[in-house]
Amino acid sequence: MSKVRIKLNSIEIDPINSVIQSIKEITERTGIVMRGPIPLPTKRLKVTVRKSPCGNGTATFDRYEMRVHRRIIDIPADDRILHMIMKLPIPRSVQIKIEMKE
Repeated sequence: MSKVRIKLNSIEIDPINSVIQSIKEITERTGIVMRGPIPLPTKRLKVTVRKSPCGNGTATFDRYEMRVHRRIIDIPADDRILHMIMKLPIPRSVQIKIEMKE
């Protein structure tokens, strides 16, 4: 039987957890077994810049970091569940990708 893989990305952890909770509720209501959420390693994007606008002067630095949280969910391919998942309200900060797997 084919399955559906849902990949979620976000720089904030709370919106991604709320989407996962909504998907869990849908699968529990329909009686489908969901695998996941499987947490993937958090990608850290770091940028270090000088505080001084001209580049001279004090040797102090600002360090900025952005974390990208990723999760994977696997569910069996079923039309009614996919329609419900596609109708979910998804926050702007969460990127979702739905793939069909064999």
